[in-house]
Amino acid sequence: MSIAVVVLGQASVPVARRIVDALPNAVLYGLEHRTTGVDRTFTQFGETVRELFSRGTAIVGICAAGILIRTVAPLLNNKWKEPAVIAIAEDGSAVVPLLGGLQGVNDLAREIATVLETVPAITTTGDIRFRTALLLPPNGYQLLNPDDAKTFLADLLAGETVKIEGSAPWLENSQLPIAEDARLTIKVTEQAIEGGSDCLVYQVISTQRLAIIGTGPGSAEWMSPQVREVLRSSTDWIGYQTYLNLVEPLRTTQQIHVFDNREELERAALALNLAAEGRSVVMVSSGDPGIYAMAAAVFEVLERENKPEWSAIDIQVCPGISAMQAAAAQVGAPLGHDFCAISLSDILKPWETIADRICAAAQADFAIAFYNPISKTRTWQLEKAKHLLLNYRTSDTPIVLARNLGRPGQQTQVKRLGDLSIEDADMRTVILIGSSKTRSIPRSDGGVWVYTPRRYDS
Repeated sequence: MSIAVVVLGQASVPVARRIVDALPNAVLYGLEHRTTGVDRTFTQFGETVRELFSRGTAIVGICAAGILIRTVAPLLNNKWKEPAVIAIAEDGSAVVPLLGGLQGVNDLAREIATVLETVPAITTTGDIRFRTALLLPPNGYQLLNPDDAKTFLADLLAGETVKIEGSAPWLENSQLPIAEDARLTIKVTEQAIEGGSDCLVYQVISTQRLAIIGTGPGSAEWMSPQVREVLRSSTDWIGYQTYLNLVEPLRTTQQIHVFDNREELERAALALNLAAEGRSVVMVSSGDPGIYAMAAAVFEVLERENKPEWSAIDIQVCPGISAMQAAAAQVGAPLGHDFCAISLSDILKPWETIADRICAAAQADFAIAFYNPISKTRTWQLEKAKHLLLNYRTSDTPIVLARNLGRPGQQTQVKRLGDLSIEDADMRTVILIGSSKTRSIPRSDGGVWVYTPRRYDS
């Protein structure tokens, strides 16, 4: 879906830019001579909006709803083809879907509202009452008899119940009035069969897809547009509860599958099995999925079990901002020269290997990012790592401790290596250890900037 975010004045640009940065295929249009920092300019608001609307481009106007309604009114003649139109208050406090219910306007409004940290003003009765859009099924399903849907939905709103034949989690998890003896029927099938005013038919379309995504450290602003789009267009989300909580505001009809944090291989196997059944599956990781996360687990299971039905799955890895990147950004550029990452967890590798790598990295004078420094049952590794580092670093070496980045309770602290203690960290902490060249610069607020110079003079 191509999206045009349209503004008439400079005061609207900051809100518009937040939206454009979060949405794939979004372009910021601004009125010439009244806006700067936009992607494209225009001189005639009405002509520009009508041209975009005629091309099927979704319109997000940061302006009064009445302006948008009057502008596109002459073009309204086919609700099945009308693109999404949304009006947004200048300060981002209101998100109002106006047109395009059959083109996903409510889902787009929800996504924008999440970015702006508000609630969309959705007025579509079916969406509100049943928590699902029967006219707009999720990816993987196609409504075969949309012309019957108006009467069908009217009967439901009038108090009829409905029975579901076939498997469709997005319907079963809705608030539809489901009853075994209902007159109305929803059929979910792989066959192209006829329906009627009392029977909606959804054909299952095989997608064969698994996306392994990284949400970033936690803040919605650090989640990439690609990740948002993959989450929105999927049928199933799989992950550890903490990670699923990070993306819950984006969930509409997706079925969730919750696992314990240590059930990584079981998570990966379920994801592959669901994708092989034709579902569009998202494996949710925090940070970057390829850094101490679920991407490696999926490929490990894929190689080990080597099931024929998995060979046709389209697997996509969507990167995210890693904890070490987010931590470094809080204090400057401590990873500005060569660096490495080491997990202090000895669950999947022996401590001897970890110790050897710490010594090798310290001797080579890398800056080091420590992941998984401490857990409830692992409390001694960090102290051991500190003593190993002090064989190669001075006690004044700057270190950065970053906890709960992008989440409530975020903390970032700069200390000396010699002052590091096990009380400084837990499993939600990433620790950056400076190289021998890493420097600290005082800040006006009493803190310090930390950076590692790009030049490495001997």
